[in-house]
Amino acid sequence: MSDTPVVTRFAPSPTGFLHIGGARTAFFNWLYARGRGGRFMLRIEDTDRARSTPEATDAILDGLAWLGLDWDGEPISQFERASRHAEVAKTMLENGTAYRCYSTPEEIETFRETARREGQAALFQSPWRDANPATAPDAPCVVRLKAPQTGVIRVNDKIRKKVEWRAGTLDDLVLLRSDGTPTYMLAAVVDDHDMGVSHVIRGDDHLINAGRQSLIYRAMDWALPVFAHIPLIHGEDGKKLSKRHGALGIMDYLAMGYTAATMRNYLARLGWSHGNDELFTTEQAKDWFDFPGIGKAPARLDFKKLDNVGLFHIARSDDAELMEEIAAYLVQIKEPALDAETAAKLQAALPIAKNGARKLPDILEKAYFATGTRPFEADEKAAEKLNSVSVRVLNELTAALQHANFNKEDLEAVVADFAAQKGIKLGQIAQPLRAVLSGRSVAPSVFDMMAHLGQEESIARLNDAVTRGR
Repeated sequence: MSDTPVVTRFAPSPTGFLHIGGARTAFFNWLYARGRGGRFMLRIEDTDRARSTPEATDAILDGLAWLGLDWDGEPISQFERASRHAEVAKTMLENGTAYRCYSTPEEIETFRETARREGQAALFQSPWRDANPATAPDAPCVVRLKAPQTGVIRVNDKIRKKVEWRAGTLDDLVLLRSDGTPTYMLAAVVDDHDMGVSHVIRGDDHLINAGRQSLIYRAMDWALPVFAHIPLIHGEDGKKLSKRHGALGIMDYLAMGYTAATMRNYLARLGWSHGNDELFTTEQAKDWFDFPGIGKAPARLDFKKLDNVGLFHIARSDDAELMEEIAAYLVQIKEPALDAETAAKLQAALPIAKNGARKLPDILEKAYFATGTRPFEADEKAAEKLNSVSVRVLNELTAALQHANFNKEDLEAVVADFAAQKGIKLGQIAQPLRAVLSGRSVAPSVFDMMAHLGQEESIARLNDAVTRGR
């Protein structure tokens, strides 16, 4: 397989949102292909017509697009390839690796009940496996694979290494249902083969499927892909992810305000490592990602680590890209888009507002000093810093700022000198000054804000506070 061009795929079922586990699987496939100049394909496994919906497909595409995981070619619909799947089943019938089974559901259940009652394995053994076709009734039938009955079925997995099943423990799986529709097992193998998939990277809940699907590959004399089964993601409590853990869909993380770059970095670290590197770019991940870095134990969600990753990426984000992320965030939480004037003010303030921000709401909060309008009404925490004493101090500070150069360094010196003259700590000035300049207790450095606002606006806000305080 070493000389085979790398082709990976992500094959979600469109029955709901893009789960964080699915997003991680998609990202691992994308990293492996893109890091080797290969192709990353998208297949929508929409054969379950009762549960598949266009809305779910759109949700999957939206999630991948937000993460920046581009795919090659058009998404492939598994349902639309049903005739090809049936054609392969017919070939297997002709070469003797499959057979028609006329056992009814009632007969199969009776067989299993008897086996369980007698303490035997309940794996169904069809009486039609070696029957003479001439004795077949004129009745509905399924097409089953002839699974090996002796020996060992072996799959080499890049993470689990050598995985084996004793022949006879894997059943004669159904390839075509009685209505002629293909099962997932057949469809997935045929699609992977026809798409030229070289590496099947997926959750280890599919490990048993690798054994079953390998039998179809061998029955058709097709080369097996490289299998890599990734441990699942657990919640912070170490238990399998469920609704009780809250954010399961990848777009939930956008609604919480995490950036796409943050999520890519964090998803990469959910089950994969590169030495001691915790914080890295997507380009670095593409260069580094490989199977030896994937662990065997389930990964655990950790929102403290996720916040730390966000701090790293937001500080390094391009401002224009951040504005696009903020626009997508507002859409996701169903808030109105920013008008042109507010957006311009926000973008101008990003160089200081994004420092120390872990999520997009942090940026919007810290940028309020630039996007809000006078007179600023202090929020509850900020208002606690404003009293008659602090307002009087700010009034005296205003005079000292009349002749200051409004750059950060000079402002720091002026305020420090003022504090020294008054015999007070810098924080006793900075806290009420922050409340006056932004109306918030959480805001950028007061010196950054004043340098950004300029002398006229900064002094006007101080005067507002003094006027209200009289």
